[in-house]
Amino acid sequence: MTKAAPHFLSDDDLLKRASSGDKDAYGMLYERYLVPIYRYCYFRVGSELDAEDLTEMVFLKAWENLPKKQVQSFRAWLYRIAHNLVVDYLRTRKNSTPLELLEIPTDAQSHPEQAFLNREDGRWLVEAMARLEEQDQEVLVCRFVSQLSHAETAAVLGLNESHVRVLQFRALKKLQALLGGGKQDG
Repeated sequence: MTKAAPHFLSDDDLLKRASSGDKDAYGMLYERYLVPIYRYCYFRVGSELDAEDLTEMVFLKAWENLPKKQVQSFRAWLYRIAHNLVVDYLRTRKNSTPLELLEIPTDAQSHPEQAFLNREDGRWLVEAMARLEEQDQEVLVCRFVSQLSHAETAAVLGLNESHVRVLQFRALKKLQALLGGGKQDG
């Protein structure tokens, strides 16, 4: 039997193979989700080194606990592991507000003036998000940074989908209020 190219295999197919001990299949899942899981962890904790450590722990924990039965979404399951590890991490560092420490990347191709404006807009958004409650931050990060669906966000947070929709709506309203209703003077 010939092996299909990694991009042609679904998460379900790779998960089935990985659950049977196929390390290459798990490697393909790892490559597929390494950057998104790192980005999620980094945005939640604000430290490159800690995000790297958490990302490593996510994939190790996932490998050690590969589901023997079908999961609804491997991606959501992986983010759930990341969520739990980030919550534990943040619980041990109650005095820090990671979003305030986050360095906003800029597009290297931008003109210096535009790069500065992008960085300042990003910093303004991060500072406003840091003032939201933890659950509001989590919903917005899942939905807009990690681009998870409502159903996947619900699975990650252990909530039902309609509750996630309500939380997202409320979090966006709070964020809009913190950002001055989207209007700037000047």
